[in-house]
Amino acid sequence: MTAGSRGDVAPFTGLGAGLVAAGHEVTLVTHGRFEELTAGSGVRFHALPVDPRAELHSERGRSLHRSRTGPGRLLRVMTMAKDAAAQMAPGLLAAAENSDALVVSGAVAPLGCTIAEGLGLPSVGVNLQPFYPTGVFPPPMTGTRSLGRTGNRLAGHAVLTLIERIFHDTARDLRTQLGLAPRTLAASRRAHEHRRWPVLHGFSPRIVPRPHDWRPGLDVVGYWWPHDTGRLPADLEDFLAAGPPPVYVGLGSATVPDPDRLSAQVVRALRAAGLRGVVQRGWAGLAATGDDVLTIDDVPHSVLFPRMAAVVHHAGAGTTAAGLRAGVPAVPVPIQFDEAFWAERLTALGVAPCAVPLRGLTTARLADALVRATEDPSHRSRAHALASRLATEDAVAPVDAALASC
Repeated sequence: MTAGSRGDVAPFTGLGAGLVAAGHEVTLVTHGRFEELTAGSGVRFHALPVDPRAELHSERGRSLHRSRTGPGRLLRVMTMAKDAAAQMAPGLLAAAENSDALVVSGAVAPLGCTIAEGLGLPSVGVNLQPFYPTGVFPPPMTGTRSLGRTGNRLAGHAVLTLIERIFHDTARDLRTQLGLAPRTLAASRRAHEHRRWPVLHGFSPRIVPRPHDWRPGLDVVGYWWPHDTGRLPADLEDFLAAGPPPVYVGLGSATVPDPDRLSAQVVRALRAAGLRGVVQRGWAGLAATGDDVLTIDDVPHSVLFPRMAAVVHHAGAGTTAAGLRAGVPAVPVPIQFDEAFWAERLTALGVAPCAVPLRGLTTARLADALVRATEDPSHRSRAHALASRLATEDAVAPVDAALASC
């Protein structure tokens, strides 16, 4: 069970395919627009309502760009998520009624855990971000400024409390529908912590080591790679063959206030750096024209990224993982939510020269970052070394083992 943008869904197609190969019957439960991602994987699909792309392009979605702080964006998105939770709850329950166990992502964990309790089903948590409080770093949803060990932990608990407020009403109604005694989500969370409910995190410990102050049962197991299929379109293959490796520029499921202005800045930066570019439209609606730049729609990152000189992206968890897997330098352009956290990890690991946050992006800053990313060989060598290590990790087996023991 998961919800959110493409990056919140695609990794679970790979996890699902791996569990199918291990002998399980798997159904991916998420927004209907993502059904095509399961094609050829052996994973069944159960559609939920709510189109996240339409929500982000609505007036409420566009208002996110008016928030200048992480907490401000979080408060705005809470209203959107609260409505979505109520709409998705019946579909989550219907899918669970035909299941023997639930694998629940952090995006819907409060509802999934309530349903598992009501139906008497075992469950396992699977997170793509380090949601749980720690003194090691601040909550990824709020930015990268450390508040000290105590402050970081307190901030982490505050974020969990805000998230539980999103799901409070819907979880309460589910408990009534399922005949469960009234209980707050905070009390449910404490009960899970007492039982050491297993939550496996789908990123590599080489990228974010497991915080030493996490409770037992919270583990970092490695990336679940999306079940990517297909080839690159012919016009893209022709473009790649016509010159040196280009730079990929895409913002995935993120949106921007002025896509035309940003597209023009991207093209000017590429040309100032002497680089060709492949620009992915994405949900932001980027577009560029010229002999040295090609605009594309969605293609498998696993096929495209290894052929790039560098990748410029919004530093969402999924695209960050795809770039690391490809072993190419990155220029992160964080926009909102946890993206600044992943951008900081890329720079700290030396696979990116710097981050260029969208709010401060200029043609000159982006061009400078592109030159540094593509001309300093240390970024590519570090990226290649990391990719080689990531390729040895098996992140499906721990989920299979957790299901066997719950």
